[in-house]
Amino acid sequence: MRSPHTVTRAALPVALSAGLLLTACSAGQDGTAEEAGADASPAEAVVANPVATTYDGGVYILDGDTLEVVADIELEGFNRLNPAGDDRHVFVSTSEGFQVLDAAGGELTDTVFAADTPGHVVRHAGRTVLFADGSGEITAFDSDALGAGIPEDVDVHNAEEAHHGVAVERENGELLLTLGNEEERTGAFVLDADGEEVARSEECPGVHGEAAAEGDTIVIGCEDGALVYRDGAFTKVDSEDDYGRIGNQAGTDTSPIVLGDYKTDPDAELERPERIALIDTADASLELVDLPASYTFRSLGRGPQDEALVLGTDGSLHVIDPESAELVDSIELMDSWEEPLEWQQPRPALFVRGGTAYVTDTATRQVHSVDLATGEVTASVTLDETPNELSGVAS
Repeated sequence: MRSPHTVTRAALPVALSAGLLLTACSAGQDGTAEEAGADASPAEAVVANPVATTYDGGVYILDGDTLEVVADIELEGFNRLNPAGDDRHVFVSTSEGFQVLDAAGGELTDTVFAADTPGHVVRHAGRTVLFADGSGEITAFDSDALGAGIPEDVDVHNAEEAHHGVAVERENGELLLTLGNEEERTGAFVLDADGEEVARSEECPGVHGEAAAEGDTIVIGCEDGALVYRDGAFTKVDSEDDYGRIGNQAGTDTSPIVLGDYKTDPDAELERPERIALIDTADASLELVDLPASYTFRSLGRGPQDEALVLGTDGSLHVIDPESAELVDSIELMDSWEEPLEWQQPRPALFVRGGTAYVTDTATRQVHSVDLATGEVTASVTLDETPNELSGVAS
């Protein structure tokens, strides 16, 4: 078994330069791969609180206040979006790796963190962590250090085997990373700041996704519940059903309760769940809440008061009080819709930043911004193309 390890900045050119070299050459730039990113000057900030949404063939960058389309960037393929962790950048997962989109500047940069099958991007405790599913390589850096190129100080780790995984760095420097391979995913383990293993659990079949909760607590989903890491140890939270899969979560640093999806049919071609899970990390308990409609993996979010938000197929944004586990409001936004069978196909999506929820309506090609304090739609835009992935800068 290969041991996970951390390498210094000196070892990075082989791991990170391939994508930089390709994009730099295509742009007609001279110099080494690292210079292609490091020498570039950031574009002037022209977009306020940017929001980004993909479509078939590109990415729109929207003004987060007015939803005006500020930039339309052509980009082939199915591309995924994630906040990079600062107030300027978004990661676009492309065939080459994690490419940096300067959302505030309205342009796609030449900076690429090369990755074999780029997967999860996690932001926590001021650190951004990238996980490459095809190699198991994990790249971590300070979230505010992503400027005109790859940061000077980057840590690289390796999972024990390549798999569709996730990693998150805690405030004390510990790194939690998942266990698995191409056939199965089984759990997670934790390395301290010196790279020594301090905890491990293999009681999480089908491990997927993560969320941070109050007290620097980390939750990952399992096919039979969830795994909670806090105070140096793992605790298993069991589902109410033998197969009760939690695969996507949403948490906040100010609440001990994590919102998760909940599926119970392992044989379904596409299950359309109508319950969500609330995982209380303080007492390692799980409570299910019935909803008036189903939802998808792009439906979960958290509001500024720690409220749990779920975008339903009935066209409403449902607001749940995590403490009482009660549905307290439903904000009607669009007509009812049905989740497509292929997960890459467009469906309404939710992105929450501060007190604003951004929601796409794929039937009308619209994006709406919603004031969560009042439930009012504050802006809308109709796009030329159907929106798919939806994200934005972190703050």
